[in-house]
Amino acid sequence: MRIIISVMLGFLLAGCSAVDIVDARDKAALQDVGFAQHQLTLQEGGELNYWQAGQGEVILLLHGFGGTAATSWQDVMINLSKDYRVIAPDLAWFGESYSQGAASLATQSKAVRQLIAALDLDKVNLVGISYGGFVTFDLMITEPKVEKAVLLASPGVLFPDSELALMNQRFNVDEASDIFVPQNPKQMRRLLDGTFVDFPWYPGFIDAGIFEKYFAGYLDEKRQLIDSLPADRDRIAAEVSVESLPPSMLIWGENDKVFPLNLGIQLADYLSAPIVIIPKAAHGLSNDYPEIVTQSIKAFVQ
Repeated sequence: MRIIISVMLGFLLAGCSAVDIVDARDKAALQDVGFAQHQLTLQEGGELNYWQAGQGEVILLLHGFGGTAATSWQDVMINLSKDYRVIAPDLAWFGESYSQGAASLATQSKAVRQLIAALDLDKVNLVGISYGGFVTFDLMITEPKVEKAVLLASPGVLFPDSELALMNQRFNVDEASDIFVPQNPKQMRRLLDGTFVDFPWYPGFIDAGIFEKYFAGYLDEKRQLIDSLPADRDRIAAEVSVESLPPSMLIWGENDKVFPLNLGIQLADYLSAPIVIIPKAAHGLSNDYPEIVTQSIKAFVQ
């Protein structure tokens, strides 16, 4: 999360104040280059918050767990908006978005399809990281307007229960939701340390502010999203026809602790897709390596 690193600039301020100040500053940076926030009322109830700027072909960015559109994609959004029309929503139950539908991958995909329809988009290039990549994979099957897709550190249907068990072992937890839905600042730190390269030290009071702002809301719904993901994986696997999927590309970190590189290589073979492997990179690719991610997306879309 980019905002967590830059929050060090507010080191001497109160924890929550520092987080709010840096959040406001980073949103202002998006607005300075033309991004504006919008809200879409969802058919099932709720609102989808999204950012939009730029002109040309559409690139729609989908963030992962623990993030928002702005915290996950800020540098990538700014760079891509110079050449493309960039749309970046907060997924339901993250950031400023929520839904009154069931907490599931299908509800996330439905919300994004509503956004595509509401904006009357003819073609969309989808980019999803981690959990956002699972949403992207679902949309590759269910949304005919998807032109191309880029999956960052997200194994799609090739994440069997055996790999899920190994991931839980790596994080020393019983359930995947114990990793991705932290219940307190200490658990949040475990997630962040396992996600980013050389995650910086900062005072504990800032941990609490970050947890309250970005992790503490909608805990039940977020846990349901994680717990129901294996069933969604099986549903997608039963529906998918590889030959009919849009062209795709993968971007992966060499040292990804969440979804190891071997899963990315297997998915690349399965999709007959190119894969960009970033040396020494972990899971948080859009924050740690925004320039490589941006250049790779541009090259593939062009």
